[in-house]
Amino acid sequence: MNTEFLGIIATILLTLVIAIPLGKYLAKVFGGEKVWTDFLNPLEKGIYKLSGINPKEQMNWKQHLKVLLLINSVWLVYGFVVLIYQDKLPLNPDGNPGMTPDLAFNTIISFVANCNLQHYSGESGVSYLTQQYVLMFLQFVSAATGIAAAVVLFKAFRDKTSETLGNFWEYFVKSITRLLLPIAIVIALILTFNGTPSSYESKDQFISMQGDTVNVSRGPAAQFIAIKHLGTNGGGYFGANSAHPFENPNYVTNMVEMMAQTIIPIAMVICFGYFIRRRRLGWMIFGVMTIGMLLLMIPTLSSELGGNPEIAKMGITQNTGAMEGKEVRIGPAATAYWSTLTTVISTGSVNGMHDSTMPLTGLWQLLAMMINGFYGGCGVGILNYFIYLIIAVFISGLMVGRTPEFLGHKVEAREIKIAAIITLLSPFLILAGTALSAHLFTNYGDAAWTVQPKNWLNNPGFHGFSEMLYEMTSSNANNGSGFEGLGDNNTFWNLSTGIVIFLGRFLPIIGPVAIAGLLGRKKFIPESAGTLKIDTLTFSLMTFAIIIVLNALSYFPALTLGPLAEYFTMLK
Repeated sequence: MNTEFLGIIATILLTLVIAIPLGKYLAKVFGGEKVWTDFLNPLEKGIYKLSGINPKEQMNWKQHLKVLLLINSVWLVYGFVVLIYQDKLPLNPDGNPGMTPDLAFNTIISFVANCNLQHYSGESGVSYLTQQYVLMFLQFVSAATGIAAAVVLFKAFRDKTSETLGNFWEYFVKSITRLLLPIAIVIALILTFNGTPSSYESKDQFISMQGDTVNVSRGPAAQFIAIKHLGTNGGGYFGANSAHPFENPNYVTNMVEMMAQTIIPIAMVICFGYFIRRRRLGWMIFGVMTIGMLLLMIPTLSSELGGNPEIAKMGITQNTGAMEGKEVRIGPAATAYWSTLTTVISTGSVNGMHDSTMPLTGLWQLLAMMINGFYGGCGVGILNYFIYLIIAVFISGLMVGRTPEFLGHKVEAREIKIAAIITLLSPFLILAGTALSAHLFTNYGDAAWTVQPKNWLNNPGFHGFSEMLYEMTSSNANNGSGFEGLGDNNTFWNLSTGIVIFLGRFLPIIGPVAIAGLLGRKKFIPESAGTLKIDTLTFSLMTFAIIIVLNALSYFPALTLGPLAEYFTMLK
């Protein structure tokens, strides 16, 4: 057990060793300073020339959002068509069928939105062409979209007053050429040399020890899995995700994949502080996020290593902890740590089955996604945290009797209204979606649908409710993990979660960028003796309290009906 804890500590330390310098590097890249990767300038200029883009053309916040939404709409159409007709396209050696329209709708929205919720099984649901030229492509560009949107927000506060916020295409392209692609290549090579397939061969066969003929899927997996984690996407090449031995062959790859999904979210926080020349603020945000992550991780480790009380009642010892749904080669401690990271960061990949974790672990997983502001996804994590910051500034201003200000710009009614709408959006989507699904399951279980609502759940009672709550929460948080006891590949879940994913992705991007744009163009107000300082320990604790209070008030009743009720039932 000590070895497992040492593995977690080593992973955290290695992550910080990579992420902190990476954040400083990104601040220079997006700030237009000289960096060692400037040798890529000719490649980027070629991309701009081929695309007819002038990267030096300045955009305001509305133009940034217009371009962002337009290019994402193009990817939606392109991917939807390929998913439906993949059986008629090349690079499909296993003969996988085309998707139904409702499944294609859910899948393409999910990958464009960086959610990667999968209502299909990777190796049998999509072809090699779709895996690589639609889904893997989208894992790069969706991550770059979130990073570019975050840099727009950074730019609004770099200068004292500014209408122009740089060029979206420049931020977008550099996110790929200077960050995602180089690191993804390194990760893919590590995975390949540790046994992850990276070929275009069809299924292989072998004879098991029992004498059965087993067909084993393979394909270009290593490159897919590299960006899956680096871009905080999380979609598995194989149905079992990183619990599959091809996706995650050993403890070394387990550490690499955990670090990969963490370094950019942390680096973007450090980048924010250095980019706007307020390093202390960046470190304070990092501190709040890290404390939040640890407060979720420590009880998760305790829950999983404590074992299952129902099994303990049978007189069975559980020296290694609760092993249901865990990979023996990975262990419960590393699985618990992964489950915290993947829900805090909104990656959504799994190296064990979340549906099999202990009830309190499920509670912490849900709460991590509901907060969705501790590190978060590539770029969007800092955007989500920014909304909490604005609300904390507003409440703090009311408490001291001053007009609230953020980095020298007055926060007025318009900005607060946008922040309030974004704050209320997540509880509405999660709770309304869960209420609707519970209503249909309870009152229309025998409805004459292809998949009747009464057949959605493999687990009854409180855990069944948690499965539906988890699906809506994961969709809204652009996470993509699931309690897989839920039968989700049907028209209701494909359409409902697709809508939640779309709204949960783009409105929380539009809101913070709009607020930043509105604040950035206001007259700069120099700091005075009465200015509320936001880079202090006191304000950081205030922000943390706002996060806890808002989410407790919003979600505690639902969590009580699900994981908490299941936990207390097990203690009887």
